[in-house]
Amino acid sequence: MSSSLVQPVLALLGYPIVGNPNQYVVEQALLHHQLDCRYLSFEVPPEKLGDAIRGMQAMGFRGGNCASPHQTAALEFLPRLTPAAEFAGAVNCIYREGETLVGENTEGKGFLEALRRRLDPAGKRIVLLGTGHTARAIAIELAPTRPAEIALVTQDEESGRLLIEALVNKFQVQASLLAFQDGATLPADVSILVDADPSNPTAPSIAALLAPEAIPGETVVADVAFNPPHARFLHEAAEKGCRTIDGLEIFIDQTACNFRLWMGIDPDRAILRDAAEEFLEL
Repeated sequence: MSSSLVQPVLALLGYPIVGNPNQYVVEQALLHHQLDCRYLSFEVPPEKLGDAIRGMQAMGFRGGNCASPHQTAALEFLPRLTPAAEFAGAVNCIYREGETLVGENTEGKGFLEALRRRLDPAGKRIVLLGTGHTARAIAIELAPTRPAEIALVTQDEESGRLLIEALVNKFQVQASLLAFQDGATLPADVSILVDADPSNPTAPSIAALLAPEAIPGETVVADVAFNPPHARFLHEAAEKGCRTIDGLEIFIDQTACNFRLWMGIDPDRAILRDAAEEFLEL
């Protein structure tokens, strides 16, 4: 067990890390709460990721974050994974439990905290755009809330079928694939719409294919992107009277989840948001 007199260290592992707000945001929270801890950012080439994680373990780091492109590859090098990380197939947060580094995924946990400030997902029909690791992280947090259905919209039907099988078999949740095409609309009884489709410069996002009238009024609409945000998608939803959740709010709640795992306290979200907005010049 490492000495309590040694200053705790957190690390961001990414490649590249330019533009990543984690260090600045977390450092502002550490300063505000008067916590003696360092957060450092490291550019780690993919072939050196295993060495970096083993170094964190050997040097007693408190934990940290995995950024692109390391979220999936980190699974191989961590001695223990949480169910959320295993289900999502990606790690975005690392924390120490005793002498062991644990891989966690808090993307869905951050989303669920933001959602519950607006609506209880129990008994609601949910449409989830995308089936990548962020979508899977959100799905595993939504499933235990007992929604009426989780309907998936994806441009990768095979990954959609696999996610549906996992949701049905693991959680006994009603799940389905929605047929989707340019100008499509959504079922009128949708209560929650989540865009978890990653940005792709070579192809339009699923949300971009939605017709302006596609989103039913009174739906809670969330977009996980925050850098840059998908402003058009949320703007059109708000104009229809929908309650919206932007990616920055989800990022703040996700960071708060990480902070609790690292430091054992709930950080001031106003400090986190102010720091993120300052860093991203929003």
